[in-house]
Amino acid sequence: MTVDAADSVDARFARATEPTPLRDRVVLVTGAGSGLGAAVCRVLGAAGAIVVAADLDHASAAATVSRVEGAGGRASAHELDVRDADSADATVRDAIERFGRLDVLVNNAGTDVTKPFDEMTEIEFDRVLDVNLRGPAVMTRASLSALRRTGGHIVNVCSTAAKRAWPNASAYHASKWGLLGFSHALHAELRPDGVKVTAIVAGGMRTPFILERFPEVDPGVLQDPENVAATVRFVLELPAETVVPELMVLPMRETSWP
Repeated sequence: MTVDAADSVDARFARATEPTPLRDRVVLVTGAGSGLGAAVCRVLGAAGAIVVAADLDHASAAATVSRVEGAGGRASAHELDVRDADSADATVRDAIERFGRLDVLVNNAGTDVTKPFDEMTEIEFDRVLDVNLRGPAVMTRASLSALRRTGGHIVNVCSTAAKRAWPNASAYHASKWGLLGFSHALHAELRPDGVKVTAIVAGGMRTPFILERFPEVDPGVLQDPENVAATVRFVLELPAETVVPELMVLPMRETSWP
């Protein structure tokens, strides 16, 4: 049967407006061993994605994989230093060799040093920027050719620290403001290639990143990381014709953002 040009365009448009299922999509998550990274792995694994859980601590990544697989999902654990191009390339290569493709990169790995700027060493300052800002650039460079082939999606986990500032977090603010700018630049640059880019601006979460460093914080003013992970799932499942460049997710009671 012959399909005329109009019908062909309509058919393509209809497909583009359908939700994008996560089943069998291969998702690489950095910082997957705990906190939000582990929650993203669990939520996306439950939705049918194949999860590549990567973390500097291989044992913690393996524990995340066990939880994903225990819930019936598919996953693999990888030791990854997001600051190291060879480590990034090896992780992406291994994921593609094992699963045949890469559809999503979630740049979640992060760190912080809570000190006044004049008490922070150069090494400490550089490490925060290396992990939080240069790391996503390293991972994007390693993943980009694979994501172009699949019409993939990059999710950069930012923070309300990219929107306002508070004392004793100069390196963290610099890295997160930079990451938000990098994310928007990639969004503009990669749209013609069919690659989506989303910045998730997350408010405080009940994760070790906050609770272990600030034991005085009331957990009740923070949000469950599963809620932010569900937001990641939401942006990944939008129809192909739609992209969300930036999305803020806040706890109702936390005050890091008005």
